[in-house]
Amino acid sequence: MKLVGVVLVSHSEQLAEGLAELVRELGGDQVPVIAAGGMDDGSLGTSYGRIEQAVRQADRGAGVLLLGDLGSALLTVKTLLDEGVEGPDLPKAVLADAPFVEGAVAAVVTASAGGDLEAVRAAAEEARLFRKL
Repeated sequence: MKLVGVVLVSHSEQLAEGLAELVRELGGDQVPVIAAGGMDDGSLGTSYGRIEQAVRQADRGAGVLLLGDLGSALLTVKTLLDEGVEGPDLPKAVLADAPFVEGAVAAVVTASAGGDLEAVRAAAEEARLFRKL
């Protein structure tokens, strides 16, 4: 079965890797969850190249959902997706307007159940409605 992949984009490599570790426990080894955090030199920031590589790595033929932590990470993802539409070899990918942690959890759970790309995005975006109290 082809499952939707998930890419976690953060300014911090440690934040993206930590969240990836958490959600991999929920999705088992089935759902490809790839962290794309920080710059190549280990500093804070977002790397277009790291995000592009993560999208390719997460793709298993059912599309890739991207989640970002803050503004410029989202801008970098949007730039990649806008340019990817022009390119012939970027896998189908969408950005979710969702909270980073809760959205990632909902996305991976839905992907592991076989949800398609739109269902995975909807689950991530609905996570903003989850109340903690």
